[in-house]
Amino acid sequence: MADGEIPIGRRLGIDRPWATRHVAAMQITPSCLRAIVPHAVGLALALTLTLQAEPTMPTTPTDVAAPPADAIKTASGLASKILAKGTGTHKPAAADTVTVHYSGWTTDGKLFDSSVKRGQPASFPLNGVIKGWTEGLQLMVEGEQRRFWIPANLAYGENPGGGRPGGLLVFDVELLSIKTAPKPPPVPADVAAAPKDAEKTASGLASKVLVKGTGATHPKATDQVKVHYSGWTTDGRLFDSSVLRGQPASFPLNGVIPGWTEGVQLMVEGEQRRFWIPANLAYGENPGGGRPGGLLVFDVELIQILK
Repeated sequence: MADGEIPIGRRLGIDRPWATRHVAAMQITPSCLRAIVPHAVGLALALTLTLQAEPTMPTTPTDVAAPPADAIKTASGLASKILAKGTGTHKPAAADTVTVHYSGWTTDGKLFDSSVKRGQPASFPLNGVIKGWTEGLQLMVEGEQRRFWIPANLAYGENPGGGRPGGLLVFDVELLSIKTAPKPPPVPADVAAAPKDAEKTASGLASKVLVKGTGATHPKATDQVKVHYSGWTTDGRLFDSSVLRGQPASFPLNGVIPGWTEGVQLMVEGEQRRFWIPANLAYGENPGGGRPGGLLVFDVELIQILK
């Protein structure tokens, strides 16, 4: 699994509303039946507990070893077959969050992961999982069930190590729901360089107020702040955005890149400001590891100063 990728399976707790219903039923039993009903209720409750404790075990596909001749194949080598048609008409985009039930096997029939077995669907942004999932689920509509044969180069590779399954992987997937991602923020017209009217500090940081704030206090370097932000390279490529994720970010100001530590201290709550952060105050010219290099441009909204 690549850095930043989200594992397909997440182990989540399971609610048990049936337990409350059984307790309520026992409380309203007429007194004339109390001598015999507790035994029957006890047996029924024990049976219910047993059934709830053992979620359905998915059946190994008969065609787990290789895709059949009638499977649909894409240019990338991904193969799939519809098991049950969906009820929806909308297909997810790569940035959307999906909720699914799934089971995954290696070609020898070994089940290595299953939300069905756990009895809990999984939700994740589609662009945060293996490539075969990102491509494949965009072929589906809500309610659809589809089997995928995902080649190693679209999964975890041939010999990934770390307990991850290698080689061709087979998944049965049911697309339960789609949460459409917010539209990406527009690329700033002045993304290539700071304009003449931008404020500049001695360090080389440039900024411009986009929307005045309502607060009067500036954060200190030791404060925690809550912000919305989007970041671009100077060619207009969006590399990160809390706006796109729909979730503000919170962090200590002295725990981020120097350009952020310095720049956000210029702001007050409610303010929106654009920053042009030179490489020496960001990640450097050629940082590697997937981090953006050179001058970076950020639009930041200071939502709250968390003391």
